[in-house]
Amino acid sequence: MMKAEFSFEVDPLRDLVRIRMGGFFRRADIADFVEARRAAHAALQCPPNTHLTINDIRAMDIQSHDIVDAFREMLAAPEYRSRRLAFVVANTLARSQAIRALESREARWFTDPAKAEAWLFEEDFTEAPLRRAAG
Repeated sequence: MMKAEFSFEVDPLRDLVRIRMGGFFRRADIADFVEARRAAHAALQCPPNTHLTINDIRAMDIQSHDIVDAFREMLAAPEYRSRRLAFVVANTLARSQAIRALESREARWFTDPAKAEAWLFEEDFTEAPLRRAAG
């Protein structure tokens, strides 16, 4: 198993937060992630909940059930919800775990990062309907 790693890149001019996550997370890693997320959102200049988020989780390992639950709790925090949320995933069990963690959020899944970003910035939301994350 690979040690957890993550990074945030904020583009305040585009109201965009890019997240990359990989490895196997432990509780302490979740706490560090939450703090990094707070700092990233503080760098945005747009009103709360109007930013866009793309999260690349292709390097994620399969997580323990308690970590999937911790991600679910973290993602449910209303103050950090983005206007649109896109995930870049590999076709693995980690993808299924991510879908389960996002059961309370609407998100769209992509295997191509460029398509994920293009969807985030589409003006016509009706052509690219949100899919309820289920699993």
